[in-house]
Amino acid sequence: MAKQTAAKQERQSAATNREPTRVVTVNRQAYHDYTVERTVEAGISLVGTEIKSIREGRVNLRGSYALVRNGEIWLENAHIAVYEHGNRYNHEPMRNRKLLLHKREINQLAMRVATKGLTLVPLKLYLKGGRAKIELGLCRGKKLYDKREAIAEREVKRDIERIIRAR
Repeated sequence: MAKQTAAKQERQSAATNREPTRVVTVNRQAYHDYTVERTVEAGISLVGTEIKSIREGRVNLRGSYALVRNGEIWLENAHIAVYEHGNRYNHEPMRNRKLLLHKREINQLAMRVATKGLTLVPLKLYLKGGRAKIELGLCRGKKLYDKREAIAEREVKRDIERIIRAR
């Protein structure tokens, strides 16, 4: 039994080392609207041609969120475009997708979301070892003045870099 487990781990690490992590999409709107307190990596349960569309980069996470329902985490409002070369068994673009996490992680996230008023927001979708993964952020919403402050800081940094390059 131990030999089987070691062999399986060796195959998984070899698969991970073959393909580097490739970021498919980033939810930039989430970084603008929320402050991220903690991030968690989760797998996604996909059907049919969804992985082919993800590999083509035809994914939009803007406005999507995750909910804890019946001890499971579901990704809602994420758009994975229909695969162009698919057939009648193509997937529905806006369907809810189950996220794959350990039960302990789900319970911790559910408790923090319920007690502290935080939100689960998908930040990134990437391919790791041939599998689609999503980075969930445990986020707190920003106030309008926080957003303005972040924009002002970004503009100041750009101006400083411009001045340094000009010299």
